[in-house]
Amino acid sequence: MIMEAALSDVLVIDLSRVLAGPYCTMILGDLGATVIKVEQPGKGDDTRQFGPPYIAGESAYYLGLNRNKLSITLDFTREDDRQRLLELIKKATVLVENFRPGTLARYGLGYEDLRALNPGLIYCSISGYGQTGPYAQRAGYDFVAQAESGIMAVTGEVDGEPMRVGTPVGDLTAGTFACIAILTALRVRDRTGRGQYIDISLLEATITLLGNVASNHLISGEEAQRYGNGHPNIVPYQAFRTRDGYIVITCGNDRLFRSLCRLLGREELADDPRFATNPQRVRNREALIPILQELLLTKDSESWLHELREAGIPCGAINKVSEVFSDPHIQARGFVWECEHPTAGTIKLVGSPLRLSETPARLYKAPPLLGEDNDKV
Repeated sequence: MIMEAALSDVLVIDLSRVLAGPYCTMILGDLGATVIKVEQPGKGDDTRQFGPPYIAGESAYYLGLNRNKLSITLDFTREDDRQRLLELIKKATVLVENFRPGTLARYGLGYEDLRALNPGLIYCSISGYGQTGPYAQRAGYDFVAQAESGIMAVTGEVDGEPMRVGTPVGDLTAGTFACIAILTALRVRDRTGRGQYIDISLLEATITLLGNVASNHLISGEEAQRYGNGHPNIVPYQAFRTRDGYIVITCGNDRLFRSLCRLLGREELADDPRFATNPQRVRNREALIPILQELLLTKDSESWLHELREAGIPCGAINKVSEVFSDPHIQARGFVWECEHPTAGTIKLVGSPLRLSETPARLYKAPPLLGEDNDKV
């Protein structure tokens, strides 16, 4: 028997738009929170216009970020609508916004204003650069964050141009961190009854994606390099060409490398002093990788993947997006959710990776039409 949703007693006022904020509030909605999405009358969230593709006038971009929400239209620059919003905020648990710093305070909707109205309110601001610092008033966009965070500098071919990651990883990461911070603040609120202010920076969230690359630089002082599909600290750990395409092979330790050499019929490579340990392979990747690449060109991808898996060597196909959602494992996991939309009929959405045994993430409501829930709310 499924328990009551984890966040069933949480009311979220969502003043955000585009990606990072709506992604955060969608996660909260998946976990059972009541999310009221406040949109500009006549226009709504910018992502409603981010297309094609569209279905029944709704953009796929918008649909993918706004399930499990109610939509109302308010113009808080008008006093009557501002008062309506304040009445909702009195009852709210969480408020999420992503305006430039100081914008909402000009309308009496800043944290200090609302804390006096609702001491238990958790107020989460997501901005490009955070609420303080010399760049605080700059506009924040994922592409800019990828550029300024160092992500683009280490993405792409060794001798190619810097490249953005193919998805908006900065926005998605900022939204995820905002959700983590809100859940943490809810835990504190349960103990103390008090809310708090949360300041999430798109730039800082994106910098965290550097991971080991950032640590390498901070410890060594050396400039990070691009390695194409290779790894700065592990070899071999990259994409290789096969007779008919590409596959990924990841040998995370010396045992796996020896297994790979055995499979390729070149076990002596594992005893070569240039390649015997991972640090040696990292230093001598230019000598090792061409040898492995030549061997892997002798068979097709499917054959290699079968043999590699049989040998216990981590590997994978480089799937197209269409292949991801037709994959039998993804289908068996039920990772595509279907719902009935009021104008588009049955639509498909990416599911939630949050799998809890007692309070699972669920699809409660299709992404709303603009102002769909004005009367209800």
